Amino acid sequence: MSSESSASKTNGQPAGSADAKTLQTMESVVIRFCGDSGDGMQLAGTQFTNVSAVFGNDVSTLPDFPAEIRAPAGSLFGVSGFQVCFSSGEVFTPGDEVNTLVAMNPAALKTNLEDLQRGGTLIVNEDAFDKGNLQKAHYDSNPLDDVDGNLAAFRVHKVPMTRLTRDSVEGLGLTVREADRCKNFFALGLVFWLYDRDSTPTEDWVKEKFAKHPSIVEANLRALKAGYNYGFSTEQFTVHYEVPSAELEPGRYRKITGNEAVAMGLAAAAKLAEVELFYGGYPITPASDILHELSKLKRFGIKTFQAEDEIAAITSVVGAAFGGALAVTASSGPGIALKGEGIGLGVITELPMIIVNVQRGGPSTGLPTKTEQSDLFLSYFGRNGDCPMPVIAARSPADCFQMAQEAVRIAVEFMTPVFLMTDGYIANGAEPWKIPAISDLRKVKISHPQESNGNGDGFLPYLRDKNLVRPWAVPGTPGLEHRLGGLEKADGSGNVSYDPDNHDNMTRIRAQKIMNIAETIPEQEVEGPESGDLLVVSWGGTYGAVKSACMESRRQGKSVAHCHLQYIHPFPKNLGTILKNYKKVLIPELNAGQMWMILRGLYLVDAVSFSKVKGKPFLIGELCAKIDEVLES
Repeated sequence: MSSESSASKTNGQPAGSADAKTLQTMESVVIRFCGDSGDGMQLAGTQFTNVSAVFGNDVSTLPDFPAEIRAPAGSLFGVSGFQVCFSSGEVFTPGDEVNTLVAMNPAALKTNLEDLQRGGTLIVNEDAFDKGNLQKAHYDSNPLDDVDGNLAAFRVHKVPMTRLTRDSVEGLGLTVREADRCKNFFALGLVFWLYDRDSTPTEDWVKEKFAKHPSIVEANLRALKAGYNYGFSTEQFTVHYEVPSAELEPGRYRKITGNEAVAMGLAAAAKLAEVELFYGGYPITPASDILHELSKLKRFGIKTFQAEDEIAAITSVVGAAFGGALAVTASSGPGIALKGEGIGLGVITELPMIIVNVQRGGPSTGLPTKTEQSDLFLSYFGRNGDCPMPVIAARSPADCFQMAQEAVRIAVEFMTPVFLMTDGYIANGAEPWKIPAISDLRKVKISHPQESNGNGDGFLPYLRDKNLVRPWAVPGTPGLEHRLGGLEKADGSGNVSYDPDNHDNMTRIRAQKIMNIAETIPEQEVEGPESGDLLVVSWGGTYGAVKSACMESRRQGKSVAHCHLQYIHPFPKNLGTILKNYKKVLIPELNAGQMWMILRGLYLVDAVSFSKVKGKPFLIGELCAKIDEVLES
């Protein structure tokens, strides 16, 4: 995921002097910071991403958190990582192979070294490679003493970060522990120098973040500068690099994560619709940040409620929807399972609600901090009875903004709960987002009836329009008194009914109403040839890797097209025709083949499943290899 040009610059000074170091230009670079969860690797990676975004690079990130809340320091399962790809061109993934790996301790080195490309740059904090940390990482000997063996394939830079950081903050009155917490800024400063980054945005952030603690501000800034100066002055580094800015579409950009984009998309939809947004949720990884972000937006008429459990969260959302609010909840697999009955209540009462499913590894508690796509069956089928719901899926962090608004539109226009699918990769990952003009946003129209529709027989809450959509009456409206509940409704009146023919009729009406949504969504598009040897079908967060692999295959002259699904139930009307236009169909998924089973069942297409269930996203290389395998079979 990197390429290096032949361009390089020196100032003609003698080799070995600080000013003579070569500056080489690269198109794209992948960096990974890794260390203990207390080493501040997420902060370092986020700041490097911010600086690169400000510079004008296209960026894509992959944070990797340990599942344990308090994993023992130095342990293999306590390693935290942050990968960022930044480029002068367009990027769609955080990259396959890592160009520069920053490892803060032996455990970080052991768990991440295999991802570093041959010839890549390895920067290690040699002070952390003591006997205790080596034992925790299950090393029999110090790997840094074997640079001609296992590390011979890499450019190894052993840096005494702990000692140099302590030296840089000397005199500020910090404890040893406080001084050591600045190591991440030393590492960040060193990488800033290595890739010719301007540290000003990070310096400004430090001053604002720790404004009430001047000594902390000074310590972090000193450590940052010390790392930068170390790279500049040491003879270890004879080359550093620059990645020119990308030619992005003109506009105002900001870095955004998937969870941030979901929150902003929901807030924007509610504001444009001039309706109150209610969010009822319960904290769960990796969906909690949606609650955090929405809670910051109270000034826009948004109410957030942290319930005591998932069941209380979903029933509060049902109540808010009944009261006329735009009602939203979010969770991950275990929480969605607990919400199942409440979601079914939303389906039978036909109330507009948005349920965001930020998927993670399962089943049960599974892999809380790792990504997966294995909740498709849960969202598609996971309620008792015949209980159909629309399901849509975002494809990238920035795309979450648009798809959140689309979820609102479908929910309101068709009076139904809607599933918006994301995953841990999208939710925590980040990319540049072009901030849209308000005039370009589609306004969702919300109308509540003010007059009875029963022609003298009172209000009929299940009297339907041409799309089989019932009216959304707000309680307390004179003359529109009605009741809703979980028991089957009589068609039209909404009275409780046990009549078998009525139940059959209502079940089919609810299903057909959802299928009518297909008339309001765009037809499916395909990138590449309109017919040919192979169609690769993807959905959700696999978009970037699959797109890149298909582009690479076409560059090699292969007949490979890419079809990415965002509308999953119902599918676009032309999907069946598209699937039949190709000799073979490949469906890569981060699950055991759930979309593969659905498409085979609905369209009778003899597709090939490519499953990966490791808590990690697809690599472009492994997809390219699978494409070649299918083409040759």
